[in-house]
Amino acid sequence: MYRRELRRAVATGIWETAGQTFLLLIAVRDLQAGAWAKGLVAAGSSVGLMLSPLLTSAVSARGASLATTVAWFYRLSAVCFLAVAVWPVVPVFVVLCMTGLAAVAVTTPLLTQMYQDNYPDTARGRLFSRSVMVRVAAGALFAELAGRWIAVDRTGSRGLLVVYALAMLFAAAQVAEYPSGRLRSGGGSHPLRALRWVRDDALFRRTLVCWMLMGFANLMMVPLRVEYLANPRHGLAHSAATVALLTAVIPNAMRLVMSPIWGWVFDRVNFFALRVVLNLGFALGILTFFTSDTMTGLLTGAVLFGVAMAGGDVAWTLWVTKIAPPDRVAEYMSVHTFFTGLRGMAAPVAVFHLVMHLSVATVSAISAALIVLATLILLREVRGQPARDPGRVVVERSVRAEPP
Repeated sequence: MYRRELRRAVATGIWETAGQTFLLLIAVRDLQAGAWAKGLVAAGSSVGLMLSPLLTSAVSARGASLATTVAWFYRLSAVCFLAVAVWPVVPVFVVLCMTGLAAVAVTTPLLTQMYQDNYPDTARGRLFSRSVMVRVAAGALFAELAGRWIAVDRTGSRGLLVVYALAMLFAAAQVAEYPSGRLRSGGGSHPLRALRWVRDDALFRRTLVCWMLMGFANLMMVPLRVEYLANPRHGLAHSAATVALLTAVIPNAMRLVMSPIWGWVFDRVNFFALRVVLNLGFALGILTFFTSDTMTGLLTGAVLFGVAMAGGDVAWTLWVTKIAPPDRVAEYMSVHTFFTGLRGMAAPVAVFHLVMHLSVATVSAISAALIVLATLILLREVRGQPARDPGRVVVERSVRAEPP
């Protein structure tokens, strides 16, 4: 799995530039899409995350292969991008881009279950972080090449969509060969039955509350970075090159450097202690970035954000492997991704309404306060668990038993 995961990471690094940059650029530059169209395209991945409990439940009920299911959804994404390349009009673009982005995001819990099943506990973070490095490097290189391509070729957007389709077909071919079992039947027939773990597992519930506070605060500030740097209203009005440097180049460079370090730490340190450190890093990065009007302060904030993001990549994807029963990782992860999708849709809307009435510095202080609150809640778990936690936190507490 590890060898094929590295190959898949090249394709997914290319594909991630679609949702991050180029689909919205195509919508604005080539299709003159309105606000609703752009918003719906930007929400595509969040919609997929919100639907992930439904897919996890269906895969469990049908006894389908995890790898085969992920591969078919990747192929669905490829078909969507090919269709948009053939018929690039706004309604088709919105529906198919949303579907293509959602089709990939919805499979996240199934991939996490395969990480649990195939990677050893003592090396899971290290192996996963290496694929993150490949993904980040491939995405950065492709973004540079694609930006130059469509800058000189007005018809290059269609070719770019074809490249995304080919990347997902390649990713599907790789993931189809992953060693893969089937999910244990969850019991019951309700399609959202995975959400029962919020009720039945108190530690999981408390951790989700912390993720919601921290994640909502962080997701508010991500889109505000471009607004803060580029909009003259906030007093900076930096060039596009400077905006790209501070919001993409430096954070991604730090992700590339720090990912293997955070992967090593994840395998050896209690997860809750790791999460506390990452939370403080995000809070400090937000305050440094949004309360500074000097290049030194902005660079420092961008570096801190990239360092914390590198750890967040590992922690967000693998944390449920630390607390969920091994055969329930996909269900736990689907609950986590559901709430991630929920806040992913709500946070950008909330922050752009807030900055209409409050200064950016005030909004950043609110964001940092939410992250600190999440951290205070986690301190109880840090004290309650061993300092070193290469095993599973789940053995340290009880979960309400399932009916036979």
